[in-house]
Amino acid sequence: MMSEATKTRRVVSIDALRGFDMFWIIGGDQIFPALLALTGTGWAHALSVQFEHQSWNGFHFYDLIFPLFLFIVGAAMPFSLGRRLERGDTPRQVFRHILQRALILILLGLICNGLFNLDFIRLRYAGVLQRIGITYFFAAIIFMKWKAPRIQMMIGGIVLLLYWALLTFVPVPGYGMNILTPQGNLAGYIDRLLLPGSFCCYEFGDNEGILSTFPAIVHVLIGIQAGHLLRTGWSDARKTGGLILAGAGCLIAGLLWNLIFPINKLIWTSSYVLYSGGWSLLLLALFYWMVDVKGWRTWAFVFVVIGMNPITIYVAQHIIHFHGIANFFIRGLAVHLGPVQALFTALSVFAVKWLFLYFLFRKKIFLKV
Repeated sequence: MMSEATKTRRVVSIDALRGFDMFWIIGGDQIFPALLALTGTGWAHALSVQFEHQSWNGFHFYDLIFPLFLFIVGAAMPFSLGRRLERGDTPRQVFRHILQRALILILLGLICNGLFNLDFIRLRYAGVLQRIGITYFFAAIIFMKWKAPRIQMMIGGIVLLLYWALLTFVPVPGYGMNILTPQGNLAGYIDRLLLPGSFCCYEFGDNEGILSTFPAIVHVLIGIQAGHLLRTGWSDARKTGGLILAGAGCLIAGLLWNLIFPINKLIWTSSYVLYSGGWSLLLLALFYWMVDVKGWRTWAFVFVVIGMNPITIYVAQHIIHFHGIANFFIRGLAVHLGPVQALFTALSVFAVKWLFLYFLFRKKIFLKV
């Protein structure tokens, strides 16, 4: 039975983890490589590679950032949509909210990709915010229609199996069956066939393309299961242990599936979903234990400020020249810093972005889409 406290208490660790995830997008991916470059050692160079995406098969730390965000979207859903249902919103009202949010995210994604340039031939129609909007929409519909967590998990499993079957057994014209190269995979072929405009982030398809969006929905469904768990009346230790167990299980399943269906972010393979989902669950367990259970919140405040306005800062980076603002204040000093200049500049740009978010946080201005 879920206690009233569990229903109403805000799980700050979700905000903190969301902020931690966004930190790498708004500056962490520049700060840490610049810091590691100062050491000039081999291990530092090897570690700095983790802040780049894998070129094809395999997994780097930076390949976790986007699926982690989708996972967090799902983890927040039982709280956000659950509260709407508990306060008396009808399913029709909740569906309207879901649809509106998804459409706004898709529109913002198109704007970030250059919609206002009116160059519809070269416009990239797929994108990060578009994928968030689409996966949020379908996962939310599943959440509303099939409320039992085991049914939601079964749907996620079926999607991953179907995606594996499609990429394995459906032949691609000119290449054949079970070809998982950049040129010969089915997901890329469908993008070339049906998706207009330009592609990212490989030549033969889009990283957020048509077919690969379906397994990405499962990231949100995995997050929903984590949210369900956190909303139970279980003890904090049992919740943390449940997240750790689920995370370990997903990691092992992903690694085993990798033997026949390689972990690959660019085509979003099923093994990649499970492997990155496992790390997402383990990170949530860590943040939940430190922030909500032990109450160690001071260190997390930097991340919470970011995590309360993630879409705001993602879109703002496409509109506001934060680097130019930082450079206005630091350029005189930065040129005298020698090898430390890159690190100092990266920290300064991040500081400007964080202060922008802190101003919004203090004014209680949050972009709710």
